Amino acid sequence: MYPHERSLVKKFEGRPFVLIGVNSDSDRERLKKRMAKEGISWRSFFDGGSTNGPIANQWNVMAWPTIYLLDHEGRIRFKDLRGSKLEKAIEKLVAQAEESMKD
Repeated sequence: MYPHERSLVKKFEGRPFVLIGVNSDSDRERLKKRMAKEGISWRSFFDGGSTNGPIANQWNVMAWPTIYLLDHEGRIRFKDLRGSKLEKAIEKLVAQAEESMKD
């Protein structure tokens, strides 16, 4: 998903959009190297090297990748969208955040 995530970060640059990753790979050093090679510029948390890490458990993640879209107030609005549905939902939430900034 890194290429798609990179495109989202670029598309929404300068707008109220943040991408946060959570990674459950078992080898943290290998993961760091891969992220550097892939040009990951967004924050990505290491979840203890297991699919049963504390973040995955707290967010009830049962499959990878799991995608949550939160609005500007921190509420989960969408889960597990992909492709054009994901981008449309992001655009909607970003527009709502921009509108709320005008008030």
